[in-house]
Amino acid sequence: MKPSIIVSLALPLALAALPAAGAKSQKPPVKQTAPAAAAAEDKDATTAEFEKFREVMEDSNPAELFEMKGEELWNEKRGPKQVSLAESCDLGLGIGVVKGAYVQTPRYFADVDQVMDVERRIVHCMVEHQGFKREDIAKKPFSNDTHTPEPVSLVTYVASQSKGMKIAIPQKHPKEIETYRIGAEVFQYRAGPYDFSCATCHGADGKRIRTQQLPNLTKPQGAIKSYLGWPGYRMTGGVMHTLQWRMNDCFRQQRFPEPGYVSDSVTALLSYLGVNSNGYTYKGPGIKR
Repeated sequence: MKPSIIVSLALPLALAALPAAGAKSQKPPVKQTAPAAAAAEDKDATTAEFEKFREVMEDSNPAELFEMKGEELWNEKRGPKQVSLAESCDLGLGIGVVKGAYVQTPRYFADVDQVMDVERRIVHCMVEHQGFKREDIAKKPFSNDTHTPEPVSLVTYVASQSKGMKIAIPQKHPKEIETYRIGAEVFQYRAGPYDFSCATCHGADGKRIRTQQLPNLTKPQGAIKSYLGWPGYRMTGGVMHTLQWRMNDCFRQQRFPEPGYVSDSVTALLSYLGVNSNGYTYKGPGIKR
């Protein structure tokens, strides 16, 4: 978020807390609020202001532009094999079916005998059915101010087709259960120069970085925040990102070696976070600071 926006949000709160110049108290002293309670009130107020701002911005979310581009890519005959994903790619509900697919991945795919998240599956389809080279796709997998990778637009389109649906990531196949377990272990694994893990920031209630609340992803009410709003249009940079990018950036911030694009470790983490979010309603691609 730009500094000017942060100031515009924080200034009314700061001014409201100050007494009028020269005013004298007409009431007896009030018992001071405990520091912990005061901090909690401040956090709640700050969060409420950000939520109001986000609601206004989502009325005209630029993510819709990426949804439209993704729909074009899904239906267009492309690649060396001149095949469309609509006529060749099975996201778990049948070839070409996108309605409800996003909220039911990661899931087990029998044709590859492994669990895949939706972006990993789309890349698989681009390689196997359209003839693109995996190494070419992986060269620039994340968005920047001049480039939006095709999988990002495709994931955004597929995600939009699950808007308003319940998250229902399956845990029936043994490999789905195993992937969830591995994801839980990765989430808690501490390493790197600062001895961080995912749980360092997201394993307890009430944590915050600057003005940003850090949800407790070990609980359903916190885990859903890892899924809501992703893929997300990020105002700081004006780019679209998916959960593949979000997980990669978390590794970077922990000073871990960044995982390979559409890797097993990221699929496992997304399985852990997604299953913990089961039962909540997915609101579709969102907007981020």
